[in-house]
Amino acid sequence: MSSYRQILYHSVINTKDRKLTIPEPHCQTLYRYIWGIVKNTDSTLYQINGIGNHIHLLTDLNPTISLSDFIKNIKVASSMWMRQQKNFPLWESWGKGYGSFTCSYNEKDRLISYIKNQKSHHQKESFVDEYKRLIIENGVEFDKRYLLG
Repeated sequence: MSSYRQILYHSVINTKDRKLTIPEPHCQTLYRYIWGIVKNTDSTLYQINGIGNHIHLLTDLNPTISLSDFIKNIKVASSMWMRQQKNFPLWESWGKGYGSFTCSYNEKDRLISYIKNQKSHHQKESFVDEYKRLIIENGVEFDKRYLLG
């Protein structure tokens, strides 16, 4: 008997204090590095993108790894890597916490498009407003004191 599963997550990770510490010219290099981290967990990265103070990922998470360990692996490894790179001179760290929301496979294409269009999207909506909206749309209760660490 085989086991079948699909565990799609739309995850959002912000920089410490939401500072613009991910330079636009070097985003793709960071995204490729994170893709390698995801691949090493036997998970699938469908899309990654963001702006200078946060990233979005759409992933199919391998069921042998917990979501918190998955995000921790991404944050720790990418943060150490960015500190070693001259292209991220303002880098401090990722913020505390993250947002991750389960998604239906039927939403995959829409979410890929949404994540691809982050730069144009954020010309109309701030990251803080976007993050609050995602939390509310996904029915997650939150304490405003800890919304964005």
